[in-house]
Amino acid sequence: MVLDLLVIGTAITLGPLHNSAFILLLSARRGVRHGLAFLLSWLVNLTVVIACVLLLTGGQPLDQHSAPSTAAIAAKLALGVLLVVYGTHRHRRPPPPHGPPRWTARIDDASLATAAGLAWVLQPWALVGAGAATAVDADLSTTADWLVLTGYCLLATLSLILIVMEMYAVWAPSAANARLHALRSWLDHHQEQLIVTLSLLFGLWLTARSIYELVT
Repeated sequence: MVLDLLVIGTAITLGPLHNSAFILLLSARRGVRHGLAFLLSWLVNLTVVIACVLLLTGGQPLDQHSAPSTAAIAAKLALGVLLVVYGTHRHRRPPPPHGPPRWTARIDDASLATAAGLAWVLQPWALVGAGAATAVDADLSTTADWLVLTGYCLLATLSLILIVMEMYAVWAPSAANARLHALRSWLDHHQEQLIVTLSLLFGLWLTARSIYELVT
């Protein structure tokens, strides 16, 4: 479970879509507040998903080779295959070039609730689902599993790049705007490549990992 959540948390935090949105929020008026609202909402989202899983399992790991355990692994396998198919499809038929979403033009007037809502909309739900299917193996009677789940939620939220960007915007707002604009420009130009690469890479990993768990 530890390795699985580490990989899934890393995959979530590297997503280019929410990173671009976070940079845009930081660059807007009252950017620090909007960025903080986004991060907290993102963390709450992940925590709620994990909490729901633990309520269903009662905080006890599922019995190996039981029907619920097999179903959880099968769900991860399906999500892995879905990511591979999605990445392959976007590689073969990339979407036509388009301008920024309409909401970006109104970002300066966005409320904190809007910034928080973006975090829920931009969640990579396939990976979040894979994390939930992995968390069914958690045993809440052990401190180690509590730490693992906490670390997963934080890793999937507070990546180094997001922490640095938030702190940079607090301590050097003028210089931060130029750097944030350059970083967002780079992400926009490489967004399609990043989406395809991450989808294929982590989709193949999830697929292989799930197949291994099913046959052992």
